[in-house]
Amino acid sequence: MKRRLVVFAAGMIELMGIPARGQTAAPTAQVVKGPDERFKADVLVVVAHPDDEGGVTPYLARAIYDEHKRVAVVYATRGGSGGNDYTREHGPALADIREQEARAACAKLGINNVWFLEGKDTASQNVLNSLGNWGHGANLEALVRIVRLTRPDVIITWLPGIFIGENHGDHQAAGVLATEAFDTAAEPTAFPSQVAGATKRLEVHLENLTTWQPKKLYFFSDADDQQQFAGSGPAYSVKEISPSQKKPYWRLALDSATPHLTQFPAEIHQMTAMSDEQINKFMDDPQHSWWTEPMTLIFGKASIDVERTADVFSLLSLAPTPSAIGIAGSQGVAILHAELDGPWRYYERFRSQHGLVGLPKAKVPEIEVKAGTNALIPLVISHAATTTSEVSVTVTTPKGWTVVSGSGRLILPTEQKTAVMVEVATPLLTKDQLKSVKPEDLIVSVSGEGTTSTEVRLRVLLKSNALPQ
Repeated sequence: MKRRLVVFAAGMIELMGIPARGQTAAPTAQVVKGPDERFKADVLVVVAHPDDEGGVTPYLARAIYDEHKRVAVVYATRGGSGGNDYTREHGPALADIREQEARAACAKLGINNVWFLEGKDTASQNVLNSLGNWGHGANLEALVRIVRLTRPDVIITWLPGIFIGENHGDHQAAGVLATEAFDTAAEPTAFPSQVAGATKRLEVHLENLTTWQPKKLYFFSDADDQQQFAGSGPAYSVKEISPSQKKPYWRLALDSATPHLTQFPAEIHQMTAMSDEQINKFMDDPQHSWWTEPMTLIFGKASIDVERTADVFSLLSLAPTPSAIGIAGSQGVAILHAELDGPWRYYERFRSQHGLVGLPKAKVPEIEVKAGTNALIPLVISHAATTTSEVSVTVTTPKGWTVVSGSGRLILPTEQKTAVMVEVATPLLTKDQLKSVKPEDLIVSVSGEGTTSTEVRLRVLLKSNALPQ
């Protein structure tokens, strides 16, 4: 029995990768955390008010149920200046109710990730009134944050333009913001604190997101004449039967609209009281149908080469053209590249973006650090985006300095760029010792299998006092 236990223990040790006596354990690779996959969206819908999502729910039902796509919805306002045809609440109280209606409506389609900006519902036909009343810059920043968090391939939003039937400035303002966010979320100098790596665990200002470039932007409109949009993008039948749900897509969309009682109580009560035969006949009448047949999504723009009328999800395996240093080699294959992140990288991008190429800068990136505290070396590593990448990080320090974290073998997530922090403890020196101290270089080398190493250098001067990094 004793021998069996010894054999069992030895087997477990071998399975667990624990080295036998006399053997040296190979260092375990540290897995670097990637973005939160719970919030990854294939499609991000950006609209103005609760119930606006209904303009495209027949298509969303197709995407969710039969193409297994993840959808998230952003509402720019809570709809507080709208009417209430169901009960008596108005203003902010109505906004609270409409938010709950919107969440319930989305949940009926399986959409759980629902976001609200801080725009004020503005009853006007003038998009400029809406943008002015919303706080344009603040809400653009919030929407860019959501795009960077959800990392959608496709954005669908209201068409920014005035048409008969589509005369709500808020609708058009949502389209303006979504278009700006499509262009801005990939720009590292736009809202830079969002893409800055946190310098410590409880950092509350730096968000550690990454830039993101959506691939396609589509619009939809409430215009009376939907025929004018024919051929402007992919068209989908709202009458087609969902293979998985055994119902037409318009019916799935109609079911999802039933929580919006403050806006359509009579219509919802009427239709929910009908038999399937009655409601099918009712919706076959173009005067009653809420959606045109077919539904056209108006193509706006794309970061990849696509046909205007091609399917929404066609060619999404193509990557947007990379613009950052070190992303692609001569054959378009990702190569390993590391550079100093944080304010140093931001200033490089900022100067380039604004044409400030002639300004002086330090020959070697440098900073002063209080002696006895930790020096932080923020890195951004560009690597293969399609698979996890294992790299080795080696830190060369002056005598008496100690690497605290960030070195060794790292397993990077499937993304083009990963932020990594290297932390080095500096020696605690007396004021007399500091008088003769000169700047010292911290050198970080990053290498991967089959690649040449890439090197980052930060010059540090120890001081008796210095602001935290």
